[in-house]
Amino acid sequence: MNCRTNKLRDAIAFALVVTAGSTGAAYAQETQTLDKIEVTGSRIKRADVETSQPVFTMSREQIQAQGQTSIGDIIQNISTSGSGLNSTYNNGGNGETRVNLRNLGSSRTLVLVNGRRWVGGTGLGGAVDLNTIPTAAVERIEVLKDGASTIYGSDAIAGVVNIILRQNFDGAEANAYYGQYDKGDGSRESYDFTIGSAGERWHATLGVGYVKEEAVWAGDRAISAVPAFGSAPFTGNSSTTPDGRFAFTGPTGQFDDDGNPILGPTRVNGSNGYFVTNNGGTTTRNYTTADSFNHAPGNLLITPQERTSVFADAGLSITDNVRFKTTVTYNERESEQILAAMPIVLGAASPGTNGGNIVIDADNFYNNTGRDINYIQYRANETGGRIYKQNVKTYGFNGAFEGDFEVNSRFWNWEAGMFYGKNDQSDVTTGFFNISALRNALGPSVVVDGVARCGTAGNVIDGCVPMNMLSGAGSLTQDMIDYAGFTAHDVYGYEQKTYYGSIGGELFDLPGGAFAFSLGAEHREESGFDGPDALINSGDTTGNARTATAGGYKLDEAYLELAIPLLSGVTGAQLLDFSVATRFSDYSNFGNTTNSKFGFRWKPINDLMVRGNWSQGFRAPSISELYSGVSDTFEDVADPCAGFIGDDPNTPPASCAGVPGYTQSNSQIRTTVGGNPDLGPETSTSKTLGFVYSPSFAPGLDISVDWWNIKIEDAIYAQTAQQTLDACYLKGVSSMCDVITRDGTGQISGLLAVPYNVGTMEVEGWDVTLGYRLPDTAFGSFSFILDSTYTSSYTIEDAVTEGYNRVGNYLDRDNYWRVRSNLLINWQLGDFGANASARYYSSQNEDCTGATFANPANVAALCSDADHIGRGGEPDPQRKIASVTYTDLSAYWQSPWNARITVGVNNAFDRDPPLAYTTFANSFDPQYEIPGRFFYMRYNQKF
Repeated sequence: MNCRTNKLRDAIAFALVVTAGSTGAAYAQETQTLDKIEVTGSRIKRADVETSQPVFTMSREQIQAQGQTSIGDIIQNISTSGSGLNSTYNNGGNGETRVNLRNLGSSRTLVLVNGRRWVGGTGLGGAVDLNTIPTAAVERIEVLKDGASTIYGSDAIAGVVNIILRQNFDGAEANAYYGQYDKGDGSRESYDFTIGSAGERWHATLGVGYVKEEAVWAGDRAISAVPAFGSAPFTGNSSTTPDGRFAFTGPTGQFDDDGNPILGPTRVNGSNGYFVTNNGGTTTRNYTTADSFNHAPGNLLITPQERTSVFADAGLSITDNVRFKTTVTYNERESEQILAAMPIVLGAASPGTNGGNIVIDADNFYNNTGRDINYIQYRANETGGRIYKQNVKTYGFNGAFEGDFEVNSRFWNWEAGMFYGKNDQSDVTTGFFNISALRNALGPSVVVDGVARCGTAGNVIDGCVPMNMLSGAGSLTQDMIDYAGFTAHDVYGYEQKTYYGSIGGELFDLPGGAFAFSLGAEHREESGFDGPDALINSGDTTGNARTATAGGYKLDEAYLELAIPLLSGVTGAQLLDFSVATRFSDYSNFGNTTNSKFGFRWKPINDLMVRGNWSQGFRAPSISELYSGVSDTFEDVADPCAGFIGDDPNTPPASCAGVPGYTQSNSQIRTTVGGNPDLGPETSTSKTLGFVYSPSFAPGLDISVDWWNIKIEDAIYAQTAQQTLDACYLKGVSSMCDVITRDGTGQISGLLAVPYNVGTMEVEGWDVTLGYRLPDTAFGSFSFILDSTYTSSYTIEDAVTEGYNRVGNYLDRDNYWRVRSNLLINWQLGDFGANASARYYSSQNEDCTGATFANPANVAALCSDADHIGRGGEPDPQRKIASVTYTDLSAYWQSPWNARITVGVNNAFDRDPPLAYTTFANSFDPQYEIPGRFFYMRYNQKF
């Protein structure tokens, strides 16, 4: 599937003596000699960049040292980051990479660009896709590890990521990058060029960039080449195979008045079960587990994408006190996901769907059984798989006038401008089939002029080609695929407009300094639409149906922020100041809200600063959460009523009374998802308390410790299909039972999972950062920084969840690490330098109750604690997901011709990701590195 080469690895491996690629640990903000500036977390311009809130910064050099080509991948490496969408998501991915601070959800982390809210993600908006921000344009990244709704508005509950683009650039610079895995796949290349100039009253910068990231196939890594690595044979394989899986329903295929089959599936000889055919059914044999299909190799492990970007920044001093500034960005992403070929499931095998009444007609040209085949499963490998392609164009414009003046010899400033952001997305999907066309193609056939045609004598269906599923793998011809298949064309749009204005300055003096304020107002409009292909909108396909939708809202906001310096330079209070802020927001769709904040800084001595904050927050539901059209997905679940869960593994729970006894034939059930226009906003309270210690007896040593707590009320949350089933049948929540439907055989035919304002979320923990720059030696300069996040508690309380502490427990693609830690060691000597970094993820436990563990043999073989007793004294077998540490190394040389040459390897010790069987695919969570060392080289040239 891939062109393999190890030339890059062989060329640079010898040069790797020490590692690089800094981890995204918390870095101290660089000392700047500036006048009054605006820092992340405040709108008040000040000379002191240290505020009461914990903020850290990654410089451009530190970003480039990580050996990544996506800003999103860099941000996902920081210790405060939880599970977020990235390019390792194939099934369920869409090319986006998101940030998820505190693991509270990507929609609860606000992303800014140059201090302004960035355009929401693709589709109907919502969480920001970091791949829409041009990587080549980024100067630094600032992360506020505290809530900031009073300063920036909605979404800033878990924290803020502020991405600063290059400005005031004078000169020219070019970068070239190439990397690949030691297996010879997954190559990445990046090229960018920036040029700028500055005069006494103006500056202008222009940059272009190109990034290409190639795919890695799941079949090319042992851990992902089968559905459940290391489990019993055939575990997780699909019953829908390229040879087909068929049955008759009842002796004559009879159905009751509700359309449910009278009897279960039967073979040609009348025995219960399924059969595999050949030669149109002339010969058949019994279907067995050994016939199940390994669908894993046909999926991608890393999805490919190409990104092209252009960015420009300019400023002009109109007068000595009035300036105009503007930033314009354009980014185009082409990305792709590939899934195993379409499983065509029709008739009694797919009750409750448009294809639920389709049969392979007894009079079909290819059906030699003499009977209607009404239980149909066929894997259409002939199509080459289901291929999803996205083309996303993102536009961003920010333009503003700003100025400063004096009032009674005191500094004041003002700003007025607007931001416009837009996403245009078009998707092309192949590998699916039209249900109506399948009904025709599998219906009766007639031979006309020696050619098989669909229909009956005198009623031939024009253009229809009869379909053959009954001759084993490879039965479908291109003509059959062309008639019954289709190419889907979907379009999405999202638009954001923000108009803003502010004024601020110093009012009077207090003992600790000038009392300062910032007063501002904003008006924002957001709108989006989802335009699926007409066939997808109608639901007349073998894929996931989705309805067209559109929506939007407007809001007006006003805020006030105060800086109150009480004391300075006195015994016991070298510094004591307070910060106070409040914001009023009025939404067009659900009313208004007011939120406030209080913070303080206190230095009892010069070496020690104590800091703390209390702030209210809120999050308006995104357009996606409100207005997404209803669509289908197929989640992997274990049905409690199939007898796999409970005290007795052979007896379903008592709550399953009335459900016919059965064996779950397919672990992937149809789940309907979408928006909920009745959602209301979330509210939150955030608290932090900590200190920064920089002892004078150890110059270069900085220690910071911060406790944090975030509590969210009316949290917007969508239960997974498994959580819904467990809530209904294991916990007795009747409202969850109302969204589950079953057919007459007991099989689940549908489930509704949309978001609700369901309850309370609370998360608590500690951030610890230790940085030390040692005195220079004859052997060079050494520095290190250790940044760690310890999460002590994470609870969700609602009608479904009992509020247990999730820390240390793993859910599908939802990690609850107790500890994430990053260590960076840097060395410099003259023109040479090197970095070594380590990224640590603590262990977790997963329940042995997923579909993989339906086989008791897998519980015994795979569960590290099969006899574990859970809450309430109930058996709760578990397995441990091991901790893992990834080591990244790099080294560079600064050449005499003003170039820097860097070589590096990420995952230098080739650590495999820890196994996780409840993960939807690949037997490991997508937040971990895929197996293999990644080698790279970067060339930077300044002019």
